[in-house]
Amino acid sequence: MSASTTAPTRPTIATTVTAAMSVQVAAVLPLFLFGGLAVQVAAELGMSVSQIGLVTGLYFAISALTTVPSGRLVDRFGALVTARVAVALSACALAGIAGLAHDPIVLAVFLVLCAPANGLGQLASNTVLTEWAPAKRRGLLFGAKQASVPLCIMLGGLSVPVVALTIGWRWAFVFGAVLVLAALVPLAGLGRPAPRERRNTPGPLDPTLLLFAAATFLGATAATPIGSFLTTYTVDIGGSESFAGLNLTIGGIAGVIARTGFGAVGDRGTGREFLVISLMLLGGAAGIATYLFELPWLLPVGTVAAYALGWAWPGLMNHAVTSRYPDAPALATSVTQTGIFLGGALGPFSFGLLVHHAGWSAGWIAVAGAMAASSLFIVLGSAVAARARH
Repeated sequence: MSASTTAPTRPTIATTVTAAMSVQVAAVLPLFLFGGLAVQVAAELGMSVSQIGLVTGLYFAISALTTVPSGRLVDRFGALVTARVAVALSACALAGIAGLAHDPIVLAVFLVLCAPANGLGQLASNTVLTEWAPAKRRGLLFGAKQASVPLCIMLGGLSVPVVALTIGWRWAFVFGAVLVLAALVPLAGLGRPAPRERRNTPGPLDPTLLLFAAATFLGATAATPIGSFLTTYTVDIGGSESFAGLNLTIGGIAGVIARTGFGAVGDRGTGREFLVISLMLLGGAAGIATYLFELPWLLPVGTVAAYALGWAWPGLMNHAVTSRYPDAPALATSVTQTGIFLGGALGPFSFGLLVHHAGWSAGWIAVAGAMAASSLFIVLGSAVAARARH
């Protein structure tokens, strides 16, 4: 067979999932690194708990506003171009924070400027798996890709004892910028996706997607304050800064394992993905309830449940949504991802205000309640999806 008629070489599964995971890490690392280092950053810049929540909320608000447009850009220009733009935005923000963030306003500006990378990167990575990953392994790979989010949490936790308490928190952002730029390497190995027709493109007001967006909004409203405030809470109830970082690391490890494992549920083809997600959210709410005892030694139990159940569903959700809308995966997941970003905007900000005025217990009760409500909307959305399918 001549070279001109030879089909292009398909990338290996390892290359595909590494590219998707590295882009996902690049998309979210600035915020989660800030959350893990919140105690040290806030001490140097003079930030209160409510200001930490405000900065985090602004980041997610901008992410939410730009997510649906980002989905259209990814579907139009392709995953490779938009992924590289996301990597560049995140790397510039991390480097800028390390060198120039000497007051809360400058820190907020850099996080806001890189916020669009969150949507671009996550939707581009969804499209990478949809276009390059084998269909029979896609659920597992979606779970592995989403495992990069708790991986960032784990990196944020490890950065406290390893970097922040030794050579300073700014170096953690420098190392983060280098890690983000490394995402360009696996992207170069993907090649071009095979052309495909696009049919049955969903609209942003698709009823099923809107119900799932409500569920992801509530779930993210509950989960995002954990990464932003857990280290601060641990120190406030008597834990050391090192223990606070290690506890967050434990949560990150649990999340990595759970997101990958639960993602594989989608490959079994049972059609029960949404039931599994609903039960996971209820388990996460139960784990958060253990924080109400304010016992440092009990925190790892609740943290594992929170990350391995209450915040381990996004990979399974993305797989289910892209399977339902295979011709426009970025646009479809942009709707549910908008729910996550809106929850991320409201969650830390409202949680910070609630803790400031009513205490930690009130904040954790609200988190558990939102997680349970998210479970209910998953059930409603799956019922509407089943009715539409039949």
